Amino acid sequence: MNPVETSAILWRQRELLSLLLFKLEVESLLLAAGRTRWLGSATYEVELMLERIQSTELLRAAAVDELAETLGLPPGPSLAALTDALDEPWTAVFAEHRTALATLSAEIEAAVEANRDLLTSGRRAVAEALRVVRGGGDGSLYRADGSTAPAAVGARLVDEAL
Repeated sequence: MNPVETSAILWRQRELLSLLLFKLEVESLLLAAGRTRWLGSATYEVELMLERIQSTELLRAAAVDELAETLGLPPGPSLAALTDALDEPWTAVFAEHRTALATLSAEIEAAVEANRDLLTSGRRAVAEALRVVRGGGDGSLYRADGSTAPAAVGARLVDEAL
């Protein structure tokens, strides 16, 4: 494999990671807006992107190993090691790939963490809403048949942060 083919695969990987970041941000917007109707579709699209990235990762690993052999490097070199072993203009091209991939990875990690936080907050809000609807302890606002029951009288703690 030559640097041109390997670079093309790295470009593809960058494109897919950018699309994954986009899908994660869409998912985040849906979570933040409480638009759960489309959340399943957004999550499915994230999963599809992950599958495509895994396929491309296999191609990238094979291309990097083949290029490493051509350059006299051991199998599985880092992108930094490949960059150091290449001549210009490939040194600059591969250094750019390395920087872009590191940046995208950090952004994806942050988006995943933000989505996890939003899901946790949403889960707490739903649990609190269910507790209120059920009336807390023994008295339920709704009976099993769907009819209403008298609400329990007493103070309730309201978390305004949610």
